[in-house]
Amino acid sequence: MAKVTGKVFDVSLFKRLLFYTNPYKLTLYFVAIAAILLSVFAIARPILLKITVDDYILTKDKHGLLIYVLFMLGFLILEVIFQFLFVFYANWLGQSIIKDIRQKLFNHMLNFKMAYYDKSSVGRLVTRAVSDIETIASIFSQGLFVIIADLLKMLVVMGVMLWMSWKLSLIVFAILPLIIYATRVFQKAMKSAFEEVRAQISNLNSFVQERVTGMKIVQLFSREETEYKNFKSINEKHKQGWLKTVWYNSIFFPIPELANAVAVGLVVWYGGLMAATSDTVDVGEILAFIMMIGMLFRPLRQIADKFNTLQMGMVAAGRVFSILDTESKIEDDGKLSSIDIKGNITFKDVHFSYVEDEEVLHGISFEVKQGQTVAIVGATGAGKSTIINLLNRFYEIDSGTIYIDDINIEEVKLAALRAKIAVVLQDVFMFADTILNNITLENPAITRETVIKAAKQIGVHDFIMSLPNNYDYNVKERGGMLSSGQRQLISFLRAYVTNPRILILDEATSSVDSYSEQLIQNATDTITKGRTSIVIAHRLATIKKADTIIVMDAGNIVEQGSHTELLQIEKGYYRNLYEVQFIQQETA
Repeated sequence: MAKVTGKVFDVSLFKRLLFYTNPYKLTLYFVAIAAILLSVFAIARPILLKITVDDYILTKDKHGLLIYVLFMLGFLILEVIFQFLFVFYANWLGQSIIKDIRQKLFNHMLNFKMAYYDKSSVGRLVTRAVSDIETIASIFSQGLFVIIADLLKMLVVMGVMLWMSWKLSLIVFAILPLIIYATRVFQKAMKSAFEEVRAQISNLNSFVQERVTGMKIVQLFSREETEYKNFKSINEKHKQGWLKTVWYNSIFFPIPELANAVAVGLVVWYGGLMAATSDTVDVGEILAFIMMIGMLFRPLRQIADKFNTLQMGMVAAGRVFSILDTESKIEDDGKLSSIDIKGNITFKDVHFSYVEDEEVLHGISFEVKQGQTVAIVGATGAGKSTIINLLNRFYEIDSGTIYIDDINIEEVKLAALRAKIAVVLQDVFMFADTILNNITLENPAITRETVIKAAKQIGVHDFIMSLPNNYDYNVKERGGMLSSGQRQLISFLRAYVTNPRILILDEATSSVDSYSEQLIQNATDTITKGRTSIVIAHRLATIKKADTIIVMDAGNIVEQGSHTELLQIEKGYYRNLYEVQFIQQETA
């Protein structure tokens, strides 16, 4: 999160925000001009009021009175028109800027390493991309330009006051330092308060997102009461954060109103005495001063209020820019943007660690020939899934080299590399969309006809046609309308339609029923035919059919060979694994 810098206004951060106004310079200039004109139109009313009272009401000039009333009406109409244009285009500018920032942020997040997401809360990232960015818009729509307009209005009002009567002006100005000092203290207090508010909002979003996502676990283990208590605690902190801002507002906002009342009273008292005893002050001036005092003091309160908005937007901007400044992406410096591979894979002395100095792969080396099916087995944490993560370059290796057809994968553009590799995971993620879109992922190169043909080839067409709206069936969030076996079948089809040269199956049949397993096994036989395949599985049938089995333990390859060859190793790791686990499956 952004840190409290102690500054009421972070100029460097604001300059960075202004960079995003470059495509909208004309709108920016118009809003600035409208702010200037609004101050002119506003001050015209008290001046016209003074002239109307002194020159036409007191002299009973009906014709002149009508003319000046029409003048006042005209300036009022102009003020309303420009106020509308000012508000509309200031908001339009704010929304346009955050649209650009949000797009840049999302694109930046799309290219983060998987390691970044391993350590980051989804709820916090969602808060940054949605709530925080929306708050940035208020800098332009409710903060910056409103403050500028109010400051201009105050400067013009002070000039007109001095022009009319310097004595009455000094009475009003004598009260200003009190309000300015109170405003300054208020702004500093609110800066810290809003930091806390944004932090609590982020915590709340993160907590709710995780519990809603994991609601099944919460209910399975009867954690409802515990999680409710935890939520109450976080919600209370969120409330206290907001109450701190309410407390500061409650203290500050009566001060300008009190100052306004005192200033009006003093002007009426002193101006009335001068009007009654001499001709140095006119009645029209007193009325104009009463109107201008409100125009001078009210913006001070509004400026403080809008400064709160500005500060909250700046805090949000700091948090968003902290993500934009995060360098956590795989270097995509490869020069090969298109490759026609056969499917040979070579790992050569590959070392890797998720956490520095905690190596999980200890210099592994192996080869997979074109068209071969290789199974990787081993206990949980042995490094099986890490291998496929490295092949797809989701993580950077510490040392060593990975080749595809004698080409170092670091020499290939990420998009080109991953276009040749398809992965079917155990935990299938599906979007809240139709089955067709979940298969094609809206790739225009993959037509409905292609999908249907592929579905028939791997034996899942009948299953899809049995669903309401078949290929247009909406699976809802995370594919909740389908069973785990059905989601697996969709993931197989998703991989198959991309026509990959290398196929990876990461424990894709470990949690499905026997009927779905048979369908998946048939699908596996179809989609692995003629392709280089890496299979991470516990199912005996898949492993026995593999050309080569790589046995891993604690980040090392301890055995390698065919099913028959590995069973012949006395006291071998694979043989022991087979006897303990696989024989149980055969006799089950």
